[in-house]
Amino acid sequence: MRQRDPRGGNFTTRINQRIRVPEVRLIGPTGEQLGIVATYEAQNRAKEAGLDLVEISPTARPPVCRIMDFGKFRYEQSKKDKQNKRSSSATKVKEIQLHPSVGDNDYNVKMRKLKDFLDEGFRVKVALFFRGRENAHKELGFDLMNRVVMDLRDIGVVEQAPKLMGRNIQMVMTPSAKVRQASRTAPVE
Repeated sequence: MRQRDPRGGNFTTRINQRIRVPEVRLIGPTGEQLGIVATYEAQNRAKEAGLDLVEISPTARPPVCRIMDFGKFRYEQSKKDKQNKRSSSATKVKEIQLHPSVGDNDYNVKMRKLKDFLDEGFRVKVALFFRGRENAHKELGFDLMNRVVMDLRDIGVVEQAPKLMGRNIQMVMTPSAKVRQASRTAPVE
């Protein structure tokens, strides 16, 4: 079983003297199966090797333990966690806001920014807001959203189609596979 860490409250893996079952299935430092042995014997073997006895699978019967360097194991695990966190940060969502009466120059500026976001690999939420009498002409908003989709069809894919939500229309775009591949291989400055 895993125990709570008294410092943080998270569950921790039991090691060495904290393993209190009569026998364990032991795995050696190089990964070889050593069979079912008494816990005190497994602890002695780990101590002789200058390593730790770590409980890998506490729910198995008998629990599975491995002889390994626990400090090195935790260090490598934290590196993996940091790498996973770094790679998952690419799912941030940027937002571009429009109005149905947007001028051509303003529209071009917004599209340039939207293209930059997609080139960098971000998902982009495009929100179009209606004000006052614009609410009577929702079709103009959908026409503008379709124009955005057509202008960005080379670098972006519509993940969530334009959808009317109260007084605004929202759509989500993601970079196309070609753009995502290019952003992964681009050199970091």
